[in-house]
Amino acid sequence: MSAAPPDVIRRIVYLGTPGLAVPPLRALVDAGYEIPLVVSRADARRGRGTQRMPSPLKAAALELGLPVTDRLADLDEVEADLAVVVAYGHLIPETMLSRLAFVNLHFSLLPRWRGAAPVERAILAGDATTGVCLMDLDIELDTGAVYRRTETPIGDDETLDELRGRLVEIGTDQLVRALVDGFGEPEPQVGDPVYAAKITAAEREIDWSQSAVAIHRRVRVGGAFTTWNGKRFKIHRTRLAAASDSGVVVSTAAGHLELLDVQPEGKPRMDAVSWANGARWSADQAFGS
Repeated sequence: MSAAPPDVIRRIVYLGTPGLAVPPLRALVDAGYEIPLVVSRADARRGRGTQRMPSPLKAAALELGLPVTDRLADLDEVEADLAVVVAYGHLIPETMLSRLAFVNLHFSLLPRWRGAAPVERAILAGDATTGVCLMDLDIELDTGAVYRRTETPIGDDETLDELRGRLVEIGTDQLVRALVDGFGEPEPQVGDPVYAAKITAAEREIDWSQSAVAIHRRVRVGGAFTTWNGKRFKIHRTRLAAASDSGVVVSTAAGHLELLDVQPEGKPRMDAVSWANGARWSADQAFGS
């Protein structure tokens, strides 16, 4: 079902889960739209404790005084003109799609990087650009026609959080502009689809047989780790370097990488030079062992 003209849309239900879904919701509230219901995942345990915590979107919705549920079926009890989906994490049943118009903010240039981890995959693949698509929601994963598409370059050193932040700003602007100016007719996706599977724990372990460029991309995605003297060793920030550069410069299969922020097992995050001085590290000592 296509989105209604802007002068018809007043009541919007909102579906999402992570922190990146919060800014568009706040923008809708600030723009004066009524939000009769927010749907997010059920509260979940975090860390080793037993306390169940709300999703970032649920916490923001409660702060805004909005009704929240984790039951998708509750949408059937609400009258709305439009449903907006941002990183909800579940497919919407066909019966709901036929009853209410759904639009989705997806953080890639569809059909490239359909799926759960589009921003991470764009960085790991070395894509020069990415973007945001405001799209019609379809029964299949990220296959709907696109209302608006905005492309943006990916910085060589841009981290996942930095790039996501920019894309959320772009997507929020897309959504608000479409609600004011009208959605128009969506255009079908063109090209070969590429799927963005979730990043696994194994993928976060650094493979030192890869190039400095590939390892730098892995670090930019976050959660990268290796081993040092048999213990887990996290690497939070790096930069491409030359062999002659000062600092903690590591040789790879192709090129050199300077470690900037690291975290030895059982210790807090620290700058790499401070760690190297304390550990008496030298350039001939290899990581990954």
